[in-house]
Amino acid sequence: MPIHSLGDDVDLNYDIHGDAHLPGEPVLLVTGTSASVGHWTPAIIDGLAVDRRVIAYDHRGMGGSSPYTEPVSMASLAADAIALLDGLGTGPVHVVGWSLGSAVAQELALARPDLVASLVLYGTWARGEGFQRCLITALRSPWQHGDLAGGIAALGVAFSPELLDSPEFDQLIVRVQPLFPQTEEQIRAVVQQWDADLAHDTLDRLPRIDRPTTVLVGAQDILTPPRQSRTVADAIPSAEFVLVEGPGSSHSLHVERPGDWLQHVRAHLARCA
Repeated sequence: MPIHSLGDDVDLNYDIHGDAHLPGEPVLLVTGTSASVGHWTPAIIDGLAVDRRVIAYDHRGMGGSSPYTEPVSMASLAADAIALLDGLGTGPVHVVGWSLGSAVAQELALARPDLVASLVLYGTWARGEGFQRCLITALRSPWQHGDLAGGIAALGVAFSPELLDSPEFDQLIVRVQPLFPQTEEQIRAVVQQWDADLAHDTLDRLPRIDRPTTVLVGAQDILTPPRQSRTVADAIPSAEFVLVEGPGSSHSLHVERPGDWLQHVRAHLARCA
């Protein structure tokens, strides 16, 4: 994958999929806590890259990107995304952010609306509530103690009960484990990302977002419960709220039900054409 330098020996690992001559603004995929670009599965990448370019990148501290050298916040992560887009000269992009990535997308749209054609905020929230803070604090703990296996095991809450009880789950974990942080430095970076999740608060600023927005969430999502996504949709003028119900409607909807996820995201892109 290519590397984009942000200066001061800071690099972001990214990739671009799809034909450069395809019409329409590109899609920027922004990953969640502890995730790297490989968490956007081939089904998702290929399904979006059929008719537009798709840009995926690793947050600083994750995957092939440089480590954190300063305090981490959603605003600082958004600044990295802005630097990448400015450096690539993309112009406006459709920003699809998942979980932490959805919070980064909010900050990006608030800081640089000229770079945002539209938003898909997937598994999102605007201000933490008690249940969510307790859950994130518990998920943060094994990473804080350098327990990679425990940290990955605890992230099972991002999947549905149906998948967790399926023999397919063990196969999935074997496939995705190499995509998670592997070094002590990266494990510490995940702690900083959880802290950024806990500190995220855009609720009072969301009405300033004036880009077409779809808020997408699964009914079984307990990390970013539907009520939190509904609050975001209600705060952004003219945002569309999409609730996916039934088995597999977890925080990892794009993994469990990629066809449904793509249907909703592609419908959003068609509305914005």
